[in-house]
Formats: sequence, structure tokens, C-alpha cells
Amino acid sequence: MMDPTQFLKSLFDVAVERAHPRNVLQQALPLAPISGRVIVLGAGKAAASMAAALEASWDRPLEGLVVTRYGHSLPLRSIEVVEAGHPMPDLAGADAAKRILALASSARENDTVIFLASGGASALLALPDETVPLRDKQLVTNDLLRSGATIHQMNAVRKHLSSIKGGRLAEAASPAKVLTFAISDVPGDNPDVIGSGPTVPDETTLSDALAVLKAFEIKPPTSIISRLENPLSETPKQGDPIFNNTEFHMIATPHDALLAAKMEAERQGVSAVVLSDRIEGEAREVGKVLASLAKHTADHCEPFKRPVVLLSGGETTVTVKGSGRGGRNAEFLLGLMLALEGHSQIHAISCDTDGIDGSEDNAGASVGPESLKQLQSMNIDAAACLNDNNAYAVFEALNSLIVTGPTLTNVNDFRAILIA
Repeated sequence: MMDPTQFLKSLFDVAVERAHPRNVLQQALPLAPISGRVIVLGAGKAAASMAAALEASWDRPLEGLVVTRYGHSLPLRSIEVVEAGHPMPDLAGADAAKRILALASSARENDTVIFLASGGASALLALPDETVPLRDKQLVTNDLLRSGATIHQMNAVRKHLSSIKGGRLAEAASPAKVLTFAISDVPGDNPDVIGSGPTVPDETTLSDALAVLKAFEIKPPTSIISRLENPLSETPKQGDPIFNNTEFHMIATPHDALLAAKMEAERQGVSAVVLSDRIEGEAREVGKVLASLAKHTADHCEPFKRPVVLLSGGETTVTVKGSGRGGRNAEFLLGLMLALEGHSQIHAISCDTDGIDGSEDNAGASVGPESLKQLQSMNIDAAACLNDNNAYAVFEALNSLIVTGPTLTNVNDFRAILIA
């Protein structure tokens, strides 16, 4: 086997490649003939690469617009790409969402609207109801991001503040045919949670959204409360005729990526186990739990025999109380490293498959048996850094940040723990 860190990084690379649009979109495209206009719309960190894969596979005229995160664009022939803010929505995203909604509304019965959905669309399709100023939407988004709320909880709120999410895009396009192709970045792969479900029925309610704000003691501006207390703000549900001519196709999931990594590890002669594709919870606490499992496996060869790689995905959360830097993957690793206490047989990697851990420039980082000692030799207090949400500084000092740049796909977190 190669160097442990390089081995774990190779598994991450394979997982990302398995979920790239160029490898998964073409086989999902419709075989039935399509007449009328084909309007391509999309949002997410993979929106531009999904649109590029569609252009490469489609032999009919296309038109349309997709919005992606700054730095995630690609040059396309027929489909316009706009960049906007993520995770904080901005005016560029609001303008793009308004144009996307107008294009959907222009579709006629014999036209086809193709919607390309991927992680990040909830922030990028920022089109609050006209009664909610964008600034108020930004304030409540910031509070949710720092609160430790899960993606399901955050999107329950965002859908009910939006004029385009929570099935509203399908409503605008009806009665045209709407085909959605999605790359899942959410635990459980719920269609109405991916990008806040612009083209599918919403399973959450206004009451759910209000309950989230109450649970995390978020006090939003008056416009937010007024919107969420108005029964007319409820989103379209299952059974609404606007969904009669819609189809939803999942083309890549976190589980797909983890299975690809498992196969690659076994190809290299190391046993691998997929623990779960939907782990949630506070990042540092998940780190402690997986450290306990890894140490037990190392010391007792149970429940898995060594050598083995423990793979997992999902989306942890970070309740921000400090002033440091770092995304959920770095915070997970710092919690893991402290709990491992320098165990001699354990190496780990944790990265976001979109190549950006939170709002930083790294995908994630790696740790090994010597990491904690190295920090001590540099007089860096790892526990204090964790308390300050400053995991980025720790792994920067260790020179163990993993920097890939935007991968142009997104199937959530990737964690791999090698027990040698």
C-alpha cells in the first residue's frame, strides 16, 4: 500500500470522480423524442458542469440559464452561466433566480424544461417573496448557518421564504414537461431537500419552518415572521396538479461515491466498510464517536479486522461560538484527532466533495499518528483551537490541508479512517 495519506486521498479522488456530471448525466437522459423548446435551468455548485455534460450529450437546440457559486463556472455553447454567492445569498443570485423563474414561466405545453439540481442551490436561488427584503433573508440565513441546524431544518425555512423553491419553479413552468436531474448532497437524498426542491412537492410546512426558528432561538426580522405566519405562503404539496407532468431523476448520491471508494480500497488490497452515507450531528462530537470506533477496532480487531478503512458520508454541523476559521470537515478532524490521542495505527481524511470546506479554500485535511505531537512541539493548543472553531489554523500549521479547488460536483462530506 502507498503512503497512508496518499492512499486515503486516492479514495477521495475516486469518490469525487464517480459523482462528476460527465460520468453520470448522459445515461439518465430521456430516450423519448422531445418536441418544442428545450429550456435548461439549474442551480448549485455542479450546475455549470451538469450543463456542460448536457450540452455534450444533447443533439437538439438548447437554451437556458444556470447559476453556480463564484469560481465554479465553465464556458458553454448555448446555456448561460451566472455566478453568485454561497453560502450567503447575494444580489447576483436573486437576479439569476428572477431570470430563471421568468424562463420557466415562458414555457408552453409542448416545451420541455430541464432543471439541473445540485448542492448549494438553496443559497444560489435566492428569490425571497416580495414582502421579504433580501437583507432580511441574509440575516436569517446567517443565523441558521451558525446555529447548528441541519440542512433539512435550514431548507424548511428557506423554502417558505422563497418564490422559486419548494415546488414554485414547477408551478411557474406548468403545464410544460419538467425533467429534473439531481446530484444529492443531503443525508437521505430527499428530493425536496436537494436545493430546497424547486420542482418537487414540499414535505414541510409553515409550522415546521416556525418551529426551526423557535428551536434555535433565532429572532428574525418582522418580515420573516409575517411571511411564515401567512397561510398563503404555504408551498405546493404532493397531489397538486402542477406536478402531473414532472419527472425526477437522481443521477449521483453520497452512497454511490462511498461505494466507489470502497471498491478502490479493495482494489488496492485494503478491506473497506461503508458505515453510513447520512451521518449528521455536531462535527466535533461525530469525530469523538468515530475515534472511539477506530480505537476499538485497532486494539481488538473488532468489529472489523485490520487493515480496514471506515468510510462515511453525510453532513455534520458546526455551532459557531468562536472567532476562528474552518469548515465542518476540519472541525470533525480536529475532534477526531484529540480523541485519538496519537494512536499509532490510525490515519484519517475528511473532505467536502465540492472541494470547499465551508467558506475556506481547502476541501478538508488529513491527520496521522504524529499530528498531535507535532502541534505540541509548535506550542499549539489543539483543544483551545477547537473551542475557538479554529480548525483551519491547526491543519495549516501541520501542512495537512487538502486543497483541490472546485471539483464541480457535490455529494457532501467524505470521511475515511484507515486502521493499519
